[in-house]
Amino acid sequence: MEKKKVLVTYNMWREGYAELIRKYDVTFPPDGVESFSYEEVLDRIAEYDALQSMYDFPVDKRLMDAASKLKIISNYAVGYDNIDIPYATSKGIQVTNTPGPVTEPTADQAMGLLLAVSRRISELDRRIRIPGSIKVALLTNLGHSIYGATLGIIGMGRIGRALARRALAAGMKIVYHNRHQLEKSVEQEYKATYLSLDELLRTADVVSLNAPYNEETHHIIDEQALKKMKSTAILLNTARGPLVDEEALAKALRQGEIWAAGLDVFENCNYPIPELLSLDNVVMTPHIGTQTVEIRHEMAAHVSRNIINFFEGGPVDKVNQL
Repeated sequence: MEKKKVLVTYNMWREGYAELIRKYDVTFPPDGVESFSYEEVLDRIAEYDALQSMYDFPVDKRLMDAASKLKIISNYAVGYDNIDIPYATSKGIQVTNTPGPVTEPTADQAMGLLLAVSRRISELDRRIRIPGSIKVALLTNLGHSIYGATLGIIGMGRIGRALARRALAAGMKIVYHNRHQLEKSVEQEYKATYLSLDELLRTADVVSLNAPYNEETHHIIDEQALKKMKSTAILLNTARGPLVDEEALAKALRQGEIWAAGLDVFENCNYPIPELLSLDNVVMTPHIGTQTVEIRHEMAAHVSRNIINFFEGGPVDKVNQL
């Protein structure tokens, strides 16, 4: 029997793909090439049964129309806003993602940003390297304690709950907002109180975005939302950049409407708008929520397992229901 053909858009380490390579005919970009371009994938896709896309690779109507054999898109991410899900469903194409491996490292990243922002670690690290630029005294270089503070989680899913565990260990109180309130047993486990979005914004000392990105959540943090937050509040975003109106955030940070922000994602691709670059009260990282050696291997194995199980009848992480 002819082997199934799998196209991988990015030139990943091979260890996590070992089982997939053993079972199927897998194509990676050639040595020395970081990734296939959209046009290169478009030219090749007709002969492939499976596409292993990366979180930033667009899988749209044009590409799927060219993919006459395509049965599954295994996305290397928990988010899937890079894929036209309704059109994939109409074409009978299964879309999967990787919710398991990304949970703990993304929660680590959110907690790291919180500590860096609240205690001004990044800012003071930069300053102390410049002779004469920093003063050491009792009432200088003040940050905010997170012990006893209230963390407001928007999107209390896997990552939100993982962050809540870390925050509880640090002595924080948890409030959250979801489209639907969680079961009482889950609320009790995380000592979490459900609030409306407005109540959360007004109550929380730290607001963390852990929600998926869609039409409903686009700019969930906009100018009006920022005005509802405390002047001492910290905003964290490790989910998707367009959840935040970045220009409104830069203005709020500059004018002291909120105290600080920690961002791992940005509204326009992986880079912040210039207005954020000059501000000391924002800590930024280039979308590294899952950027650890261990998780890169684990995610590769996970997208591979989704493809193998799809073709062999095992469980997969379904995004759409066919």
